[in-house]
Amino acid sequence: MTAPKDWQKPSRSGPAANCVEIGQAPGLVGIRDTKNRDGGTLLINHTTFGTFLQAIRDDRLR
Repeated sequence: MTAPKDWQKPSRSGPAANCVEIGQAPGLVGIRDTKNRDGGTLLINHTTFGTFLQAIRDDRLR
């Protein structure tokens, strides 16, 4: 399995270090904590990530 690369954090985070980063790998999206980058990465497929983002946009996670 290829490790995610090209990590990005949300633009709304600004200079804050308390957020998550997203990295891309073939067929996968990696999610990790910026405060603990070596603490592990959650890997999910692109479809699941898209569903997760849509749930955030629809405010269904409260």
